[in-house]
Amino acid sequence: MSVFSFIKKQFIDVLQWNEDAEGVLSWRFPMEGFEIQNGAALTVRESQIAVFVNEGQIADVFGPGNYTLTTRTLPVLTYLRNWDKLFESPFKADVFFFSTRIQTGRKWGTPQPITIRDKDFDMVRIRAFGMFSYRVADPKLFFTELCGTREIYTRDDVEAQLQGIMLSTMATSLGASNIPFLDMAANQALMAQQVKGDLGTAFARYGLALDEFNVGSISLPDELQQALDARIGAGMKGGLSAGKMEGFTRFQTAEAIPLAAQNEGGLAGLGAGLSAGMAVGQVMAQGLGAGAPAPAAAPAAPAAAATPVQPAEDSLEARLEKLKGLLDKGLISQSDYDDAKAKVLQKLIG
Repeated sequence: MSVFSFIKKQFIDVLQWNEDAEGVLSWRFPMEGFEIQNGAALTVRESQIAVFVNEGQIADVFGPGNYTLTTRTLPVLTYLRNWDKLFESPFKADVFFFSTRIQTGRKWGTPQPITIRDKDFDMVRIRAFGMFSYRVADPKLFFTELCGTREIYTRDDVEAQLQGIMLSTMATSLGASNIPFLDMAANQALMAQQVKGDLGTAFARYGLALDEFNVGSISLPDELQQALDARIGAGMKGGLSAGKMEGFTRFQTAEAIPLAAQNEGGLAGLGAGLSAGMAVGQVMAQGLGAGAPAPAAAPAAPAAAATPVQPAEDSLEARLEKLKGLLDKGLISQSDYDDAKAKVLQKLIG
């Protein structure tokens, strides 16, 4: 090598990272066309770690501090380069800086519902959302498992890879926690603690430490939420297997009555629906009255019960009387009665 070409070479005297960009976890010091001078200064700031890599193999690791690069401060690189007593100057090596600061306020969620076992519903699909924070704890593992020799590796890059790990770990954790869905809202802190322990183990395999993990909300897909709302409305806290089928039957029939009132020939024509006489009445009594307390007793009228109703000849006044009878027996609610009554009165007034 001529003296002129040697002088043209550019040497690095100071290696440092200012962390100008937000969210960068790993940054490779630009080395192309440059060489490190013997005695160069290495500055590693707080919440940083510097790693020297020789031909893809991790050599020396430096925590926060100021260093002068010599064979004494670079023992592993000296061994890999077969430097004996003399420090080869200048030399080339890849230098990576890692940010160990905590990455806070990171959002997580389940784009698709995850299916877990539930002791109340057998199987249930849930969505969950929350926040978490983490940091790079082991740069060697982080380098070998995730970032590699990329010039810049950001938290968006790592979170894209961790998304699948988080969802699978959460499904396993929630399924093993045995917390029923109906109790999850009241036990979000306990659930978050369970998931955090399992996620921490998964993160550690990639050189990451999970700092905080919390669950902000838990929800069901819309169709399951509607089914749950119907079940809650029926007062079925114990489930169908607890022998409360009659409650669900009453609820479904009560829901159907106002819908029928809105249709031509519906509740307004309930007399037509009673053309089978007491056949329909008996079905409603069995389905709706089985679990309901008996109304304050008016004497039964067997003769009237035996007489079939002729709906085609019923006047509007007679329909009102029938609606009032259903209300008095507890077969329809006050709001259902008021809605149906308003429709009949509208026809009566014209």
